[in-house]
Amino acid sequence: MFGYVVVNKQELKFKEYDVYQSYYCGLCQTLKDEFGVSGQISLNFDMTFIALLLSSLYEPDSQIINNRCFLHPIQKRMKCFNEYVNYAAMMTILFSYYKCDDDWQDDKAVNKLLYAQLLKKGFAKVKNQYSYKVEVMDKELNQIHIYEKNGEATIDELASCFGRVFGNITAMKEDEWHDELYELGFYLGKFIYIMDAYDDVERDIKKHTFNPLMNYKDKDDFEDKSYELLEMMISKAAAAFECLPIVTNAEILRNILYSGIWSRYYLRRNKRMEDKN
Repeated sequence: MFGYVVVNKQELKFKEYDVYQSYYCGLCQTLKDEFGVSGQISLNFDMTFIALLLSSLYEPDSQIINNRCFLHPIQKRMKCFNEYVNYAAMMTILFSYYKCDDDWQDDKAVNKLLYAQLLKKGFAKVKNQYSYKVEVMDKELNQIHIYEKNGEATIDELASCFGRVFGNITAMKEDEWHDELYELGFYLGKFIYIMDAYDDVERDIKKHTFNPLMNYKDKDDFEDKSYELLEMMISKAAAAFECLPIVTNAEILRNILYSGIWSRYYLRRNKRMEDKN
């Protein structure tokens, strides 16, 4: 359930992409410094968005470093470090740990069980610092498992659980911007859950794994209804974003919310159309 909240690189200016990349690389370095290589492996675009969003809203003092790394030994990379990049790293570990547990429960993937063990120490560290975030995530993801096991919940009920998870993560602080950030994260989380179901529906049908969209897959209006549902979620997320007083990096964030986030959708939809023809 990672990798949907991405930029549309083709529509960004070079300078804007360099800024985005600095948060991605800063998050990567922070994960390694705080949690080792096992933490660094969990790097994803979704939490890069959180780091960029919160940094752009709160405008903290940031440290910018240009250096090489193991993955990019030739060309120096710009890396951004601040408290919100560090927070995003913490949340990355939470999501990765629970994702491993989810994959183990769904597919009995031994490699994910082993990876969860590697993340266990880091998870304990994050839990100690952000216990409420963990409580919410544990409660809502467990409810998703119950819904999926029973196979009776609606797509909205399931997506709302993940929406509450992502809303809780996006709203880092109990401050004046909490409600707007929570609403943005809530609807973005719902989009991610629905998009993940849309992306995996054929695989889940083949593997006899629950997917809330599986009963609609062969209906004539499946594509139209799926798009309408996704568009509704991201429209509400974008409306919440526009209520925030963000000026710095606003165009990069809009690129993600209005364009980049649809990248996987169009790839999957076009592949289905090709397969039909």
